[in-house]
This record gives sequence, structure tokens and C-alpha cells, in this order.
Amino acid sequence: MEDSFHMEIPIPPDNKGFILLKCAYCGELFKIKVEDLNDDGILNIYCPSCGLISEQYFTNEVLELAQIKIKNKAIEIVNEQLNNIEKQFKNSFIKFKRKKIKYEVEPVIYSSIEAMEEVNFLCFKRKVKIKPLLKVTGCYCPFCGVKEYGIK
Repeated sequence: MEDSFHMEIPIPPDNKGFILLKCAYCGELFKIKVEDLNDDGILNIYCPSCGLISEQYFTNEVLELAQIKIKNKAIEIVNEQLNNIEKQFKNSFIKFKRKKIKYEVEPVIYSSIEAMEEVNFLCFKRKVKIKPLLKVTGCYCPFCGVKEYGIK
């Protein structure tokens, strides 16, 4: 039996290479390029709306898929163990018939379409997609955390 397992959840980017993120504190949605998330030179990601650094920026869809994948892994382990017990008692006077537990269907994550505008942050010369209201009210740079106004 395995003591641990590895799970990957691919998050599809939109047609310009941005993936959707959600701040765990304020719930704001924003998009960052995949290569920026994978850049080791970027130590933290700041929420453009509240300016806080979150431990994770997964959307509800990603979290739901992760929970289903974990549940399916647990079902797989239970089914294997019940199968082993059934084999042990196959030629015994004790009868054990298992009922296979069914897996949950894993939803597909699609690149979502959000009403967001692409903006440039000059401090890091990187692009991000944010809600149009944040352009007017000002927002925090996701890469350095400085609040900027009049973003283009």
C-alpha cells in the first residue's frame, strides 16, 4: 500500500496564456501569465485588489477537482483492500463478497472567460488581467505589492 501519492491538476490558460486565480482573502479574480507563476524570481504574488499575499490562489473549480481526485484515490485504495479480502476468503467457509465503490466523475476545468482587461505593470514589465473597476480605483501590482493608479 502506498504511503503517499502525487497529484497534478493542469489549469488551462486562456488564448493569451493567462490563468485564472482567486484571492483567498477578498475573493477577487485576476489572471497572470503561466510563465510568471513559474518564474523563480517572483517570490510572492500579491492580490491586485487587497494587496495581501495569499497562501494559495486556487479557484473553487480547482479546489473541487482536487477534492474529487483525493476522494477517488481513497476509493481506489478501499476497493483494492476489499478485493484482497475477497481473495483471502475465496476458498474458505466464510463468504465475503465485496461491492465495488464507484468513482466520482472528475470535472474538466476550462479556461474561463472573465470580463477582465489586460494591463501593464511597469515595475516588472509584466502583464496581468484585472477587472476594469480596478483600473479606475487603482490596484496593487501582483509582483511587488505597490499600489498603482492610472494603470494602462
